[in-house]
This record gives sequence, C-alpha cells and structure tokens, in this order.
Amino acid sequence: MIPFIDLQAQRKRLGQPLEDAILKVVRSGAYIMGPEIAEFERQLAAFGQAPFALSCGSGTEALVLPLMAWGIGPGDAVFCPSFTFAATAEAMPLVGASPVFVDIDPETYNLDPESLQAAIEAVKREGKLTPRAVIAVDLFGGPADYPAIQRVCKKHGLKLISDSAQGFGCTLGGQHPIHWADVATTSFFPAKPLGCYGDGGAVLSKDEKLHDLLVSLRVHGQAVKSDIEGKTFEHDPKYLNVRIGMNSRMDTIQAAVLIEKLKIFEDEIAARNRVADRYAAGLSDLVKTPTVIEGGVSVWAQYTIELDGRDNLAPALREQGVPTAVYYPIPIHRQGVYSHYPVAPGGLPVTEAKAGQVISLPMHPYLTEDDQDQIVAAIRAFVKKNA
Repeated sequence: MIPFIDLQAQRKRLGQPLEDAILKVVRSGAYIMGPEIAEFERQLAAFGQAPFALSCGSGTEALVLPLMAWGIGPGDAVFCPSFTFAATAEAMPLVGASPVFVDIDPETYNLDPESLQAAIEAVKREGKLTPRAVIAVDLFGGPADYPAIQRVCKKHGLKLISDSAQGFGCTLGGQHPIHWADVATTSFFPAKPLGCYGDGGAVLSKDEKLHDLLVSLRVHGQAVKSDIEGKTFEHDPKYLNVRIGMNSRMDTIQAAVLIEKLKIFEDEIAARNRVADRYAAGLSDLVKTPTVIEGGVSVWAQYTIELDGRDNLAPALREQGVPTAVYYPIPIHRQGVYSHYPVAPGGLPVTEAKAGQVISLPMHPYLTEDDQDQIVAAIRAFVKKNA
C-alpha cells in the first residue's frame, strides 16, 4: 500500500539530529516549558512573519485562546466556513459564542467573502447576536482570500483569525496570513505539513498586549509582567492568577521535534508543490484538480480532486494499493450538534455540493514519481472506464 502520508521517510531524513534533540530534553528533565519552547517560538515567529508566537497544547486551543483574550462569549457571533474540520467551529461554543456558517468559493474551497458579507448583514438585521470575529480557514493548505476578507472585517469592526491548521507556511503575494489577520493559528498534529510527534499548536500575533494576555491564559491565567508592574509579589507569578485561563502548554519534546522539522520545512513545501504540479499534469484533463488563489502558494496539506462517483473511486483505488480520504463528507452545519446554529442567507449550496464530490490523494514531500505515476494511472483508468 502506498502511504497516504509518509512520516517515516521524513524521520529518516532528519536522522540522528532529531533523535539527539529528543534525548537532550529527556536527559534535561525540563519536560514542560523547557528552553526549547522559547527557541521554537522565536523561530516560528520569524518563519511566519509575525512579531510574536505562542506555542500551546493543540490547534483547537490555539483558536480558543484569542477568543478568550478578546472576551468573546455568550451572545456573540463568530463567522466561519462549514467546509472544514470541526475544531474550527468547536472553538466558539467552548467560549459560549455562536458559530455562524458561511459558504465557500467553488474553486479554492475557502471562505467566500460575498457569503461572509451577507451573513454578517443578516445577523445584524436579526439582532439576536453581536458580530465579533471571523475565522478564515486555509483549507487543504492554500491561503484564503485575505485582502477581501479583511475588507469585510474592517467594514464591520470584526477581528480576523487565520485558521492555518492545514496551511501554515502558505503565502499570498509573498505574505503570510498574519499580514492581514489579527492572529494566525496553527496545529502541529503529526499529519500536518509542519507536525510534531503528538499534539501541539500555536498562535501568531502582532500586538504585544494581546500576546502577553495569551501567555497568561495559556497557563491558568497566571500573572504576566503587565499585571504585577507597580505591585509587590515576590513569589512565582504562576501562583498569582489574575484571570480564568486554561492549561495549554506544549511539551518541550514537541518543541525540540519542531525545531528540527522547521529546518527542512521550506524545502518540503517546495517538494509538495512539485508533487502537486505532477498530479495536475497527469489528471487535469479528466477531473477537477485543485485551484490556488492567484498569487498564492499552497503547502498542500492535502491534494483534493473533485469528481462525480467519488464513492466508487475509493474502493477501486484501494484494490490497487492506493489509499484515499474524504475531507469532509458531512459539512459541520449538517451535523446534529451544530445544526441549530445560523447559516448565511440562501444556505450553503457550494459547501453541500463539494462535500459529495471531493476526494484526497496521497500527498507528502517524499512521494516518489513511480508511486505517483501508479496513482495517476489508476485514477485515469477508473475515470475512462466509468465515463
């Protein structure tokens, strides 16, 4: 079976330095908030073109933390796509706020600015919720239309979060999403383009006061420098808890792993794009291949094609040793626990159509040309047979 994502090939490339970095943490005993955490945050901020980076426990908590920092809660609306992983929408109920689901662009699968504008206006007219923020998702690794989405956010005075769980490292016109967003969040789940060996996440930001607040919220609302200025507290600030926070520290071992992976990340992004180009060359005449926004560079967390008869393709490929995955078969707004939340006017027709047509192929930087040729040949044979 061809690997869907080959993490072992990456591990072999990283080799002994990766194992030495892990062993160094094990021998140090600094398993929580060790020195590798601060070093990784420094490197991550530099890579992502952000003044500040805060590591945390997961990509989900990376979304929750800024919502907490901005005081978003009951009675507030946060707008997001339904065609995404549940964590995007889950963040809002976790702070008591309401997700409002917005449709997607039919080409990029990312948030549709026109649907967003209509959804905000509808919520304002109804008057039951207060619009507070937008979460744009870099689905499958490609950047959303941040200039257009930012214009809508500024018009309505809303905060903008870039959910780059699948897309950290993507750019638009050479700029990372933080150029437009108030914060950019990511996940280091192992299968992500930049993944660790467990759970982890990060929040990139541009505002020092916000960053300090996130530092506090990450560790049980502990006092930070701004909280104790002019006050006398001679003990560890973590024992002076000035707000309600959470436990969202990333393990030191994960930071050590990510420092090593960050060294080869640019090269891996380039390799992913070469794989994507070969897929497009071999398939675009028969099936709909992915579209990246003009001026955008994707990190290709997934390579997702679109065709009728998707559900018949998966078993046919499996018989030939080719794995596939469907992201996402049931849009979030169609799932029972989320079905009572608002959607944009006119519903989400593009989201619902795409959910029945998309299927993702093996994608990673170490996919060999022989394996890729086998995948392409199997798909072409299926499509021609079932035309």
